[in-house]
Amino acid sequence: MTHYDYLITGSGLAGLSLAYRMAISGKLDGKRILMVDSQQKQANDRTWCFWETGPGLFEEAVFRRWENCWFHGPGFSRQFNSHPYQYKMIRGADFYRFVLEELARHPNIEQRRAKVVSLNADEQLAYVTLSDGEQFTANYVFNSILWKQPEPSGNLHYLIQHFKGWVIHTPSPVFDPAANTFMDFRVAQGHGTTFVYVMPLAPDLALVEYTLFTQDLLEQEDYDKGLKEYISGFMGIKEYKVEEEEFGIIPMTNYRFRSHEGRIVHIGTAGGQTKASSGFTFQFVQKRTAGIVESLIQMGDPYSINHDHSRFHFYDSVLLDILARNTLPGAEIFTTLFKKNRIQDVFRFLDNETSLPQELKIISTLPTLPFLSAAIRQLKGTK
Repeated sequence: MTHYDYLITGSGLAGLSLAYRMAISGKLDGKRILMVDSQQKQANDRTWCFWETGPGLFEEAVFRRWENCWFHGPGFSRQFNSHPYQYKMIRGADFYRFVLEELARHPNIEQRRAKVVSLNADEQLAYVTLSDGEQFTANYVFNSILWKQPEPSGNLHYLIQHFKGWVIHTPSPVFDPAANTFMDFRVAQGHGTTFVYVMPLAPDLALVEYTLFTQDLLEQEDYDKGLKEYISGFMGIKEYKVEEEEFGIIPMTNYRFRSHEGRIVHIGTAGGQTKASSGFTFQFVQKRTAGIVESLIQMGDPYSINHDHSRFHFYDSVLLDILARNTLPGAEIFTTLFKKNRIQDVFRFLDNETSLPQELKIISTLPTLPFLSAAIRQLKGTK
């Protein structure tokens, strides 16, 4: 069996982010690294949106950025200026190209097109078996494959964020490229928590995304109906052409994913880097992969630098409890959050970067009884 120092399963966001950080560190060039994925990442198959202050690691891949964000909810609309935060958008194709071009400069990083069928580990090594029967060993495997979805039970909840987006082109300029729509909850809430976000790419071009937090998927025609009704009804656009289309599913669960199992280290959604209450993943993957690389360089293992998010996991669990039980409409929760707090404070809270006093201040603006009841259920572990 061929041996590698590090083996990465999957070349999506988490796998490529980790490999990129390993490559540019300059201190792991002597390590043999293998990335294994059944697909070559090239297509513009997804879009990542996130916020940050100042230039980030993938600044060259950022397609658009905004400091002005609209929020619309029941009886409330406001345009926020998020400075010093910028809300950024990276397209999948741009991210893949940017990272893969860098990896090509590093001969110690190899790539293999194959499906991983099993992972195992003992005290000394991790073992990887591919669909063609070939096997590899590694000092550490960084796994981004979610082998099994957690089952809801008791105070464990599992929702999905599912969305369909269209990039639409209009015959005349109708969009304001200086401001995006972060969330618009004015759409019908019959399926559950539902909102639309709009990312203007040019005066005549925009990504419009119809998004839901629910337990079940819709029929494809339901997403199309939601998009058409929003574009014609709320945006007042009667004539347009759909240039691109994307569809995605993101798990939203308070299941505690294991950070590692011996020499198998979990990253991405499989490692719990998808925020349970919002579905945001990009920045949490960056924090996790940065910690792994720093730990490898400083300590020789990937375990030594970790971030404790226990407090935020509890907050996420409480919100999921409310959404799963439909105790309080999601539209009302998020509208209250943005109506009574500065957007910078909300962004910092959603990034798990606030202090306890800041968190208590934000939580105090939300309806007391539903959140208190959910918190008690989560603490007791009751149904």
